[in-house]
Amino acid sequence: MTELVNVTLENEMDLILAYKKAIRVAERLNLTISTQTTFATAVSEICRGIIEKTDTGVLSIGIMKEEIRYSLAAQISFGEDIVYNSSDEGFLYAQKLLPHLGIRTISGRTAIELKIGLPRSSGLNTAKINILIHFFNEEEPYTPYEEIKRKNSHLSQIAEERDEELRQTKIINEQKTEFISIASHELKTPVTIIKAYAQLALSTSKGQCPPLIQSYLSKIEAQSSKLTFLIQQLLDVSKIESGKFDYRLERVDLDTYLQETLSQIKLSIPNHQLSWELNCPINLKLDKLRIEQVLSNIIGNAAKYSSSESLIELKTYCNEDNHAIIAVSDKGIGISGGNLEKIFEKFFRDAEVIQKYSGLGMGLYISSKIIHGHGGRIWAESIPGKGATFCFSLPAES
Repeated sequence: MTELVNVTLENEMDLILAYKKAIRVAERLNLTISTQTTFATAVSEICRGIIEKTDTGVLSIGIMKEEIRYSLAAQISFGEDIVYNSSDEGFLYAQKLLPHLGIRTISGRTAIELKIGLPRSSGLNTAKINILIHFFNEEEPYTPYEEIKRKNSHLSQIAEERDEELRQTKIINEQKTEFISIASHELKTPVTIIKAYAQLALSTSKGQCPPLIQSYLSKIEAQSSKLTFLIQQLLDVSKIESGKFDYRLERVDLDTYLQETLSQIKLSIPNHQLSWELNCPINLKLDKLRIEQVLSNIIGNAAKYSSSESLIELKTYCNEDNHAIIAVSDKGIGISGGNLEKIFEKFFRDAEVIQKYSGLGMGLYISSKIIHGHGGRIWAESIPGKGATFCFSLPAES
């Protein structure tokens, strides 16, 4: 059947709408007034019985072609769980009006079909049917109720499309996370082996090979270290996305922990000055390795985006909420105001720095997840061209 109109059968008002629609279609096919009334009455009688049983019925009215003859047809469908048969009062009444009436199952739904043959004089063909389809698609609502019904249907369709988009997005993200996890695991072993062989070659070839070869080996070892770091970040992202990012919390004295940790991090930025001022001597429960990872990310970024030999300062203080605040300041290029919130998003990188500075935009995302996992918060302040300050808070031991 080629559908021209349809009506969802939810309440008694839809019964009136169904009758009017049936009349309108028959009228456009130039059927006599008595035939219009007969067809519309039979349709509405079936619809009445369905509305009494369920609010999920659907009426579809259109044109059906059998061999060379066309028929005006209606199909009222509903769930198979609804009990309806040919002994129903409405069905019996409609059967008296129309000779062609039947019940069958279509795609898991029960459907009652009614049809009435069209005279050959109607001159119906594909072109005329397409005109009818266009006419009913463009026709204005008959009543304010139908207008509201159309708007609700449109909103429901939009909501369903958005739900489907969200579902597909979730599937894609899950597949992406799984790929990152598998790829990172597969890359980690060969990169670790390359790094180990480079270190072994460096240690055994001193004085036995030209300086140029030594420099090549040093570069292989350095790049392997960078690649190992990136792979570890990818693994961390996949753990965060899959909810497997665990913490091993232990009680620490903040000042002592920072003194030890910063002394090690300082060695990783030999071309910059790193100073610290500790003013919050409290005890915390934290994962020492994860917080070290946060400090390394923030201080490493400060070094990356500031000139050689410039000063990077770390200060701590305790606020009134009994939280330790750790602030890292640099004199680098700074961050534009519009990007201060975005920098903690996964894989985000400022378009202005992509060409000049390497990275995947994972460090701050991972750092934010670690701080949130410790019950703290992380934020940034900056004046473009004059540097940036990254701050994060950690709650004192309760």
